[in-house]
Amino acid sequence: MKDFSKNNFIYNIINNDILKNKYRIIHTRFSPEPNGYLHIGHIKSIYLNFSIAINYNGKFNLRFDDTNPDNEKLKFINSIIDDIKWLGCLYYKKIFYASNYFFQMYNYAIELINKNLAYVDLLSKEEIKIYRGTLTKPGIDSPYRNQSKKNNLILFKKMRFGKFNQGTACLRAKIDMKSPCLIMRDPVLYRIKYVNHHQTNNDWCIYPTYDFAHCISDAIEGITHSLCTSEFIENRKLYNWILKNISINHYPKQYEFAPLNLAYHVLSKRKLKVLVDKKIVNGWDDPRMPTIAGLRRRGYTAKSLIEFCKRIGVTKKNSLINIKLLEHCINKELNTMVPRIMAIINPILLIINSLPKNYCMNISVPNHPNNPNMGKKNIILTREIYIDRTDFNEFYTKNFKKLTLFKKVKLRYSYVIKAYKVLKKNNKIVAILCNHERYRTDKAYKSKISIIHWVSKKYSLPAEFRLYENLFKVSNIEDKVNFTSYINKNSLIVKHGFIEKNIKVNLNIDAFQFEREGYFCLDKKYINDKIMVFNRITSIKHN
Repeated sequence: MKDFSKNNFIYNIINNDILKNKYRIIHTRFSPEPNGYLHIGHIKSIYLNFSIAINYNGKFNLRFDDTNPDNEKLKFINSIIDDIKWLGCLYYKKIFYASNYFFQMYNYAIELINKNLAYVDLLSKEEIKIYRGTLTKPGIDSPYRNQSKKNNLILFKKMRFGKFNQGTACLRAKIDMKSPCLIMRDPVLYRIKYVNHHQTNNDWCIYPTYDFAHCISDAIEGITHSLCTSEFIENRKLYNWILKNISINHYPKQYEFAPLNLAYHVLSKRKLKVLVDKKIVNGWDDPRMPTIAGLRRRGYTAKSLIEFCKRIGVTKKNSLINIKLLEHCINKELNTMVPRIMAIINPILLIINSLPKNYCMNISVPNHPNNPNMGKKNIILTREIYIDRTDFNEFYTKNFKKLTLFKKVKLRYSYVIKAYKVLKKNNKIVAILCNHERYRTDKAYKSKISIIHWVSKKYSLPAEFRLYENLFKVSNIEDKVNFTSYINKNSLIVKHGFIEKNIKVNLNIDAFQFEREGYFCLDKKYINDKIMVFNRITSIKHN
């Protein structure tokens, strides 16, 4: 599969720029706000920017657009850095911060005031919103819009040195209050925030808005192609206006592509925060979350997530991506590389009465049926074993192909058994009694025998299995206003059962295929607990 950066409209733009000798070095960036954890939608942007830099022998920056200390935390910064390293998208030389450029931004704001293109507004936040108008109603000029440059400079310096209360003054661009584009109706460029900043401490009490800081940061760093998702199309007008009206040497260009929309998932940071704050999920790294932290804990690999983004491609058209494509990417990767293990998720005891009480047979089986290089292992058959409760029906039915009374099935890698009695307690089956016979290989015999998996009661380990489904009941959940009312109450089902005892030898392996159950990974968050916890990555159809 080709890198998507080599086969899309952005690639064509860059090629044309190179042909015109517009840029000597192609320079891209990923510039998250450190106010939450990265999600799968960010992977598309990260890898697009990173792979373009690699393909063109260019540069790639990781820059934190840290202009709002109200919501930003060091834990988010550390998480983002860790996620990007895990994806294999190393940043160029160092980590960048918009806060590194606060002095330059402040001076550019003064330049705009001197050009009569910015003014200090003393309207309240609510009044500014009213004066701005609506999509059908033009805005109204602020009464402070036409005050003198001298007065604006005095007021702005007062803002800088903490002479105003928070929320009582802001710096606005002077553009056009009647513009059909709401964002161009004198947008706020600076606001007062008496909050300690994670990089600059209390050096500043005024902070640039994202729109003001973002384009200036791109220009200072020499970014050539500022790539973002299509919700920022309108912001491009302000991006260009700011750069055209300040004396900066470099002029990046912004280009937009369609964001990743994944069925049955919300990818809005605000909505993801609601899920965490309301304890609908167990934190940002809950395996049901589409965050990179959650996907990693669920068992997804960096390779599978990047492959998923490659398959989606980069276009201008919005679309809802089927969750099955994501599952296909991880299944395809794991199918060739992970060992097979037998695990019983819904256990019921089966006693092979025709075997001696102390019977113990070692059976050598491959770790992978199609990869002899993965070697073999020993499993142990004993008189008492566990099978899956869903593999047994007391009474015969036409469509049930597994074990019933007086019907034969084959134990994986072992004997054929026939059940003849069930033991019950409080009207519930607690054990199945059966006899065994040797498996024959003639076609007539084989065609009538189904296969079920098992583990020895004596040579097994207890385990917890967490079975995950979509967190929401509807596919296009982003369009729903009251989105939390569509939560799937069965998005997590916890089961307790047993696994082969020799799985302990393979704890360094991230994932396993539990035969006929699906792909699972060990949840390392519980590595020191008495019982192992496994998260289901994806399910597979029963054989």
